[in-house]
Amino acid sequence: MDWMKLKSGSDVRGVAVGDGAALTPRVAACLGMAFARYVAEKKGKPVGQVVIALGRDSRISGPELLRGAAEGVSKAGASVMDFGMCTTPAMYMSIITPGFQPDGAVMITASHHPSDKNGMKFFMEQGGLEGEEVGLLLKAASQLEPDGVPFAGSITEKAFLPTYMELLAARIRKGLETDLAKPLLGLHVVVDAGNGAGGFYAELLESLGAWIEGSQFLEPDGRFPNHIPNPENAEAMASISAAVKLAGADMGVIFDADCDRAAVVDADGREINRNRLIALISAILLDEKPGQTIVTDSVTSSGLKKFIGDWGGEHYRYKRGYRNVIDEAIRLNNEGVSCPLAIETSGHAALRENHFLDDGMYLVTVLIVRAMRLKQQGATLGSLIADLQEPVESAEIRLSITAEDFREAGKKAIQLVLDYANAAEHWHIAPDNREGVRISFDLEGGMDNGWFLLRLSVHDPVLPLNVESDVTGGVKAMLGSLLTVLRDVEGIDLTPLRKAMEA
Repeated sequence: MDWMKLKSGSDVRGVAVGDGAALTPRVAACLGMAFARYVAEKKGKPVGQVVIALGRDSRISGPELLRGAAEGVSKAGASVMDFGMCTTPAMYMSIITPGFQPDGAVMITASHHPSDKNGMKFFMEQGGLEGEEVGLLLKAASQLEPDGVPFAGSITEKAFLPTYMELLAARIRKGLETDLAKPLLGLHVVVDAGNGAGGFYAELLESLGAWIEGSQFLEPDGRFPNHIPNPENAEAMASISAAVKLAGADMGVIFDADCDRAAVVDADGREINRNRLIALISAILLDEKPGQTIVTDSVTSSGLKKFIGDWGGEHYRYKRGYRNVIDEAIRLNNEGVSCPLAIETSGHAALRENHFLDDGMYLVTVLIVRAMRLKQQGATLGSLIADLQEPVESAEIRLSITAEDFREAGKKAIQLVLDYANAAEHWHIAPDNREGVRISFDLEGGMDNGWFLLRLSVHDPVLPLNVESDVTGGVKAMLGSLLTVLRDVEGIDLTPLRKAMEA
């Protein structure tokens, strides 16, 4: 078995169901044992004094993988807090919450991926393990043999979600500046948990006075029978939008399976995800304190940059990958730049006030506070982003790299575009170009009213291409220009680009 094939960025991930399963209870046991020893080394204490918290989402393979991980931790000599069903952000919060405070935590989840997949995310007090650390963990686990090793540490079931719910409830009361038992009376929220781990959020809102009629798919079901638990999925967003309109609710909220990502829907069923979601939380934060910097990934729109500027903020684009934007926001704050938010268009969002933890449920909680205040004023969340300029056209194209050394081939293609742009009229290299090459265009006599971003995928032999235009026909015009530049490049399959031109 090639253990390194289980590495996916800073997570472990693989098929966990069926004859071809790679992530098995035994693999989870090896990883549990390796992580317990890793934590002991990092904390500088005997493994017998280490406590590891374990949790899972609703996937059908979750219970067996959790039992396997618990077995491995115990056989390493450490003790286990078994949280059962939980969310990824809650697993980290347990580490810094009095009454729990394990030395490390493991969440068993594959986020929005199909039901036959599963994975493991590892946390210590400093945050989630980085990709390099996960690689070392996999290497160590591959050399372990837990079979026949006696159990040494205790395994104790302990619920953390009730405490996590209390933390969210406290944030709502603080945001509304009240000690009332039911501060959300009068607010109607539809919750869609996608049969993942987040169904309890409807219970939390109802306990605070909100009306949750129309909420759906709250029961955990790891087969995900209704729709993919993914705030970027068109079917999932259409489902929550329809539910909000049918119920006549003030808003809807939707989570992925482990609740580190989320999106919302306005009263009219309008989806607020991707650029709209970034604009919404940016407006709220900048309304509280103008002049701050918002860190996003690289594929955000030109309209969003203008929107953040109009609200008195600075838009800082950075590399894709939620760890990248979070780490950059932390770095900026350490250098004295006030940055309250790191957020990806995928819905990964981390707020400074919440330890820069990637927590979709906390993000939604902040939005609900503002929704309640706006309702009292006769307005909705959508009113905050009414001035967001959105593109007339947009597209995302993935160009496969066929060359053996895909990174080198990808870099050469990007450099070719950069060299051309340096000399071409109406091609403008973006001043905040921090990943790949972002070019803005002057279309139909306008200025900077179209752009594309060509970058190298973090893990795959692919060049993702994002393109947006503020004028009709602009996307094809820009794709045609790019095709002219790349047409003779070797090792890149340009078929998807040519097909987009013909569509």
